[in-house]
Amino acid sequence: MENKNGFFEQVYQVVLQIPYGRVTSYGAIAAYLGSKGSARMVGWALNSSRFSKVSIPAHRVVNQAGLLTGKRHFGGQDIMEELLRSEGITVEGGQIMNMEHYFWDPSKELEGY
Repeated sequence: MENKNGFFEQVYQVVLQIPYGRVTSYGAIAAYLGSKGSARMVGWALNSSRFSKVSIPAHRVVNQAGLLTGKRHFGGQDIMEELLRSEGITVEGGQIMNMEHYFWDPSKELEGY
């Protein structure tokens, strides 16, 4: 794996390509980047994305079960949920309903890395 900053930038490039109204998981991004098992590192990257010069739609990344595990990093408990709902995604109790309907897999949607 590249240095941490290089990895973070790679994560941001993937997240920027998640379509409006779709979500992916930390693990799916890690697998796409050839770092399967580094889902937590993807989470760290997204937590740091608030310092990026470009707006990163980090709210579109959830855990594999659709839980909004990163919601505390959005400055309020409901902001992540509100952002997802504004894109037409059904969220109840901090979890995306019908995750398979909204799931976007970078390994299938993007050219190989």
